Amino acid sequence: MKVPLPRLRAFRTLLMFFATALLSQNHPILSKRNSQAGPEHAPLATPRLCTSCIRAHMEFLASDALRGRGSGTADELLSATYVASELRAYGVEPTGSDGSYLQRASLIRHKLTAAPKLIFSPSAGTLIYGRDFRVLHLTQPAFSGPLMKVNTDQDMPAFKPGAVVLITGGEKVARQKAFSAAAQGVAGAMVAFPEEPEQFEGEDEGPSLPDLLEDQDPTVSELGRNRNVLELSAAAARLLGNVPDGTILHFEGPATTERGNVWNTVGILRGSDPKLRDSAVLFSAHLDHLGIGKPINGDNIYNGADDDASGVTAVLELARVLCAGPRPRRTVIFALFGGEEIGELGSTYFSQHPPLSLAQIATNLEIEMVGRPDPSVPDDELWLTGWRRSNLGPVLAAHGARLVGDPRPEQNFFRRSDNYILAKKGVVAQTISSYGLHGDYHKPSDDLAHIDFKHMNAALGSLLRSVEWLVNSAFVPKWNEGGRP
Repeated sequence: MKVPLPRLRAFRTLLMFFATALLSQNHPILSKRNSQAGPEHAPLATPRLCTSCIRAHMEFLASDALRGRGSGTADELLSATYVASELRAYGVEPTGSDGSYLQRASLIRHKLTAAPKLIFSPSAGTLIYGRDFRVLHLTQPAFSGPLMKVNTDQDMPAFKPGAVVLITGGEKVARQKAFSAAAQGVAGAMVAFPEEPEQFEGEDEGPSLPDLLEDQDPTVSELGRNRNVLELSAAAARLLGNVPDGTILHFEGPATTERGNVWNTVGILRGSDPKLRDSAVLFSAHLDHLGIGKPINGDNIYNGADDDASGVTAVLELARVLCAGPRPRRTVIFALFGGEEIGELGSTYFSQHPPLSLAQIATNLEIEMVGRPDPSVPDDELWLTGWRRSNLGPVLAAHGARLVGDPRPEQNFFRRSDNYILAKKGVVAQTISSYGLHGDYHKPSDDLAHIDFKHMNAALGSLLRSVEWLVNSAFVPKWNEGGRP
């Protein structure tokens, strides 16, 4: 049947009208550009934030179904696989193992088969597992070294290689410092919190074997570091606080050995400009959290909504936006790291197996804990760790980012996320955050109910203009004098 020409023209006009209307709303499906599109293709529409996408990612990543995305667990792998499927849908190219998006870093797990002991000589004092200490992470079933005491509330000295370090001070810093000590070659670290009860609740007589195996899952990476971390009761911390520095401590614990993995998800959007495509911008966040742990108010799932489902969501949304328009002139890498909570294992593996050489990565922006506003900065602003270390932050702010310097330099957040692994290798790598020291940090209450989506949407939306500029410019950030770690 032939259609009269005027009707055909009217029908085509109507189709064009509806297509234009859909694209002007930045429909999350229709705005996706084919991953093979070249720089000559005009953008379909100006990319905008997809608030429903942000909520959808958060509702899955921070759900009880993922059981807290424990480091090196099947739940971490599930998270990595979800992220990989999203990157593929956007048109990001895989750069992991065997043509996939996944990088797998091998782990060795030591599971204790009997209660360990912590002995200090020459006085031959002994700390009892359960009553005096717990194992947070373990790379060796036995280790020893001279005692070194440090306080996070004071200037931190360099950790002595081979020492067993007693770390006291604020809870939010001490654990991260314990894992950071591994980079300086300590034999072990002990974390002590003055506010802890005299002994661990419910463990006065020490653990039975089933409790011992259930309460902890000590893990090690085959990345050349010892990560032996113990948690002390308040009484045990005071006891060791009175023991002279240099006293030899011995940890002994019979264990079996199992192998496992930490999982990264890595994808790449190759640049369109022949002169700029060898200069890459890396956006990253960490997939993992604390998994299943000690119940607090009846809840034992440490969902990690702010830490760091919010950062993973932010990276996914940046990937969607950058794939929705014309291909960036520079290459863009999206990396979601596993094993951050047990010592930046995933980012360490990535630094040894990058999709491009580290010399080609012009800068790394890690995104961590952006799901809630920080009351110490203006509404819906974000802050950048190590602001004075490089020229990156001020330049991004000049190009539209609502970004200010870290308001709490004494917390040393620059060294407390995956960016630090790359920064030590010379990459200008810093972390964007809005963490305001809220009381749900590393607790089951860091859940979806506490996410401020209005803040998250506004803060991430403020980054889009500066991010689009960064991935299309020739700007290469530089360390300021004395800023490189």
